[in-house]
Amino acid sequence: MPTTIAARERLRPVRRTRTTNARRRESFTAFGMATPAVVLLIVFLVVPVALAFTLAFTDAKLVSPTPARFVGLRNFTLLFQDPTFYKSLRNTAYFAAVVVPLQAGLALVLALLVNAKVRGINFFRTVYFLPVVTSMVVVSLLWTFLYRKDGLVNHVISTLTLGHVEGPDWLGDPATAMPAIILMSVWQGVGFHMIIWLAGLQTIPAELYEAADLDGATRWHRFRHVTWPGLRATRTFVLVTITIAALSLFTQIRVMTQGGPLDSTTTVVYQAVHTGYDQQQTAYAAAVSLIFFVLVLSVSLVQRFLTREKD
Repeated sequence: MPTTIAARERLRPVRRTRTTNARRRESFTAFGMATPAVVLLIVFLVVPVALAFTLAFTDAKLVSPTPARFVGLRNFTLLFQDPTFYKSLRNTAYFAAVVVPLQAGLALVLALLVNAKVRGINFFRTVYFLPVVTSMVVVSLLWTFLYRKDGLVNHVISTLTLGHVEGPDWLGDPATAMPAIILMSVWQGVGFHMIIWLAGLQTIPAELYEAADLDGATRWHRFRHVTWPGLRATRTFVLVTITIAALSLFTQIRVMTQGGPLDSTTTVVYQAVHTGYDQQQTAYAAAVSLIFFVLVLSVSLVQRFLTREKD
């Protein structure tokens, strides 16, 4: 018996050494696998944010023979005195206020429709999702032709009204330019969030619906008391992603209207890119980008707070 105890005591340091070596190998392996992602985050996220923060307090230009100088808050002072900036803020808020509920609601309706177990439903899922896999530049160019004065949209309007109504110049009129872009953006992005809603719907246990049917619940009551509570996490994700995408509106504006007419479609991101690259005012564009970062962060935090799970 004492011999056995002594042998166990001798084996304990060996086992500890092996366990320590195994943990070290696992740590090195995990570090090696995480290194590429960490490097990419640093290069494409941390460094640009730090650079933008630094440039916002200088007079740097994209191409200039003189080095950048520290100017303090001058760029922000000029920014808050710029009427174009306030127009871009209003346009961005208008776009987000319309697109977020409209796209989220329409995507949920489509998800409820394609969630039904009927024959051929995969065809409709594919059709609804098809615009998502198409490049936004291509979609914007296509809809630019559709919105022309002699385009397909006005031709359909004229045909349906027997020639009594002629469609406007959708992208050339300040009153219709942003609504036209909103319609196109919702059409292009609704399929992606339909898939997100659909994934959430399929995580709701079927037993809850069976219990609701046994209680004689109507479709509305099933949706209100079973479906909607079961989509709590999904709707938070959908609202946050749609809001961030809406606030960062750029490609459609760049391709379709270039901010016009009369700055009616200029957004914060478009103003930052236009100022930084077209006008070569890098420091001023960095100030716009910082304001946009604070705006998106604030809206996302408020949304997260309002949609949090309450005890």
